[in-house]
Amino acid sequence: MNKTYCPSLTEYRRRVARVVNIGGVPMGGDFPIRVQSMTTVDTMDTLGSVEQTLRMVAAGCEYVRITAPSVKEAQNLLEIKKELRKRGCNVPLIADIHFTPNAAELAARIVEKVRVNPGNYADKKKFEEIEYTDASYAAEVERIRERFRPLVKICKQYGTAMRIGTNHGSLSDRILSRYGDTPLGMVESALEFLRLCEEENYYDVVLSMKASNTQVMVQAYRLLVQKLDEEGLQPYPLHLGVTEAGEAEDGRIKSAVGIGTLLEDGLGDTVRVSLTEAPEAEAPVARALIDRYTGRAATARPIRPLVGEAPINPFQYLRRATHEVLNFGGLNVPRVIAETARLPRLEYGDLRAAGHLYTPFLDKFQMSDQGADYVYTGERPVPFMLPNGLKEIVTCTAWLDGGRRPDHYPLLTADRYLESREPGGFHPQLNFLLVGLDALDGPLLQRLRADRTVVLVLATTNAHAMPEMRRAFFELLNHGVTCPVVICRAYPLQPAEQTQLDAATDIGGLLIDGFGDGIVLGTERLPEASQEEWLTRLDGLNQLSFGILQAARTRMSKTEYISCPSCGRTLFDLQETTATIRKRTDHLKGIKIGIMGCIVNGPGEMADADYGYVGVGKGKIALYRGQEVIKKSVPEERAVDELIELMREDGKWVEKEIVGEPVGI
Repeated sequence: MNKTYCPSLTEYRRRVARVVNIGGVPMGGDFPIRVQSMTTVDTMDTLGSVEQTLRMVAAGCEYVRITAPSVKEAQNLLEIKKELRKRGCNVPLIADIHFTPNAAELAARIVEKVRVNPGNYADKKKFEEIEYTDASYAAEVERIRERFRPLVKICKQYGTAMRIGTNHGSLSDRILSRYGDTPLGMVESALEFLRLCEEENYYDVVLSMKASNTQVMVQAYRLLVQKLDEEGLQPYPLHLGVTEAGEAEDGRIKSAVGIGTLLEDGLGDTVRVSLTEAPEAEAPVARALIDRYTGRAATARPIRPLVGEAPINPFQYLRRATHEVLNFGGLNVPRVIAETARLPRLEYGDLRAAGHLYTPFLDKFQMSDQGADYVYTGERPVPFMLPNGLKEIVTCTAWLDGGRRPDHYPLLTADRYLESREPGGFHPQLNFLLVGLDALDGPLLQRLRADRTVVLVLATTNAHAMPEMRRAFFELLNHGVTCPVVICRAYPLQPAEQTQLDAATDIGGLLIDGFGDGIVLGTERLPEASQEEWLTRLDGLNQLSFGILQAARTRMSKTEYISCPSCGRTLFDLQETTATIRKRTDHLKGIKIGIMGCIVNGPGEMADADYGYVGVGKGKIALYRGQEVIKKSVPEERAVDELIELMREDGKWVEKEIVGEPVGI
């Protein structure tokens, strides 16, 4: 398979996109990757929109998007623009259009860029399965082209740029009937509009392929780049974003898994991080993701060149096939290892930082869906019995000195592993082997092919970390090595928020490519840190590990919230409502709940949610089971209770457990 989606799999090289000028702030080419966000104030509130825009620009936004769901909002963009220019703010404005060609055509004469969604711009989305013949399909495409053509001509006349932005959750019935709910359907939806732009010699186009599902999102962007190349279309700049990422840590991790993976591929010319928070909170997160690549090419170490094609399909998720070693690999979910070796001491209550809560009153540990599967204790094994299900890894020296205990598992270096030629020289069930790409040479690979007791712990210190580890996985695939692999990353002393983004990018990208059977996250030693400081850091890394696995959709350990970032169309207090729903439901492992501010974003954007909470009018909520509306107009004050009642009817609801107070909390 010809895979041209990524400029290089072994060195950082940004894709060179066509330059599109947007109000004097160019995008693509060698220009910096741009930051943008979207207002949440009602577009008819001119001063409110202006004040919020000014805050967003101060926070780092280089473009500001404003919703224009109808002609009246599109017209008011002129008043907003006038007031901004009067105040000396020349930030380019982008009109966000859904459903309404008339609003788009008006906005294109006012602002610097319009965004249209090909799934609902003059197209149909009625959640119906319709059989199209080739002739009826072609006729429908031609109808849409004729409705879209006037906007293209206006944009060309006024020098207005356009984003053709496909959303996974709002593909038209026509596209779904032919391509299904797939990355290919997303790409084709955009290409139908793009081909008309090129026919009209209009090239000021930016493309996006957004989804809440990070696997789908990454595959769609990659496939888009491939298809542009195959069809001989222009290399248009890419707008990166994960739709409805959510709030707080979960929203940041999910955004980094999707956006960061593509940035590592060298893709992306502008970034919007969608958080259920004030829009000015989004720009710093986008900037932190982008800034990792400033000077990356100069600081990264060279990676061993790849001979031949990559041995994976980057457009479809397929987990690397591995044999089972104890509870690693095979059909097991990826495991989480907590590194406790740096703690000054380890007592019962300290295991709370690894997700295992000890209750003194009951004298037992609580089971937790985010409890680490293993702890690495290094040279000092735990002096007490571990809770059920938690296993211990020690250094090879500690394992030998401790009498080769069957409930301890040794961590070996490549040299130590190769020194021993005895089949039973180490643990008969499970041995961990710390390696980097350079260690994966002939003798080691040959031995690993025959050893059914080894789990590799893959680590790197390269600034270009994800591609180096991906290259190591390619080596294992090419040599037929099927042992499971734990991804190991250590980060410098830095704010926890930056570590969240860094780790979600490095590890999430590998998981999306089907690589990884476990995670272990570490940090540099804190100078003179107290026991409590170490525990806080360990707790954060443990939660981060589970968050990355969830965001990459490889291990579900908690409730997932698909919540939109709010905009001028939102019909209720989205942040407060999301917090309320989270408080009531965050114990429901594996349930996905969509929380959408209006009917434009829902139910389409929550395409794979189990339940949906969607604003349909002032103080009115529609409740969904999957894509089906169950209750159409529930008063807002009763809506959360009725959502829970719907889950109860489906047998999905469980009450929260009330337990004794855990030690140390």
